[in-house]
Amino acid sequence: MQINAGISDQTRQLICDGLAVFLANTYALYLKTQNFHWNVTGPEFYSLHILFEKQYQDLAEAVDEIAERIRALGFYVDATFQGFKKMATIGQEDKVLNSREMLVSLIEGHENLIRHVRKIGEVCDKENDFATVDMIGRRLGAHEKMAWFLRSSV
Repeated sequence: MQINAGISDQTRQLICDGLAVFLANTYALYLKTQNFHWNVTGPEFYSLHILFEKQYQDLAEAVDEIAERIRALGFYVDATFQGFKKMATIGQEDKVLNSREMLVSLIEGHENLIRHVRKIGEVCDKENDFATVDMIGRRLGAHEKMAWFLRSSV
């Protein structure tokens, strides 16, 4: 059935293309954070292990919320590793990092995601897609807070 909710098909497609990258980056950051949770070592092990766990749990919930928003706007979610890898701009580490390097890598990931999501938010705001604006606002706040916690640990 055709969607007739006051946002053109072309605009919904534009928004969902941006959300698909947001989803891929959120998933990439989730995997990276969980990897670091499992592999962190050193004097700050316990506190970083707990911090990374709280953050990857938040990211797991965000993945679901973003994917469901794409579906609500009427588009398919390519939730395959290949699809995510093609779209993500947040890479994975190919070597074991020390705890400081892990923190820096995660900060850079969150900041990458924040910059991208702000651009999507501008389009959504201009097109009166308030539901997506609301979700993006909450996610931006969460990513800014996560980056702050990580930055404060460096």
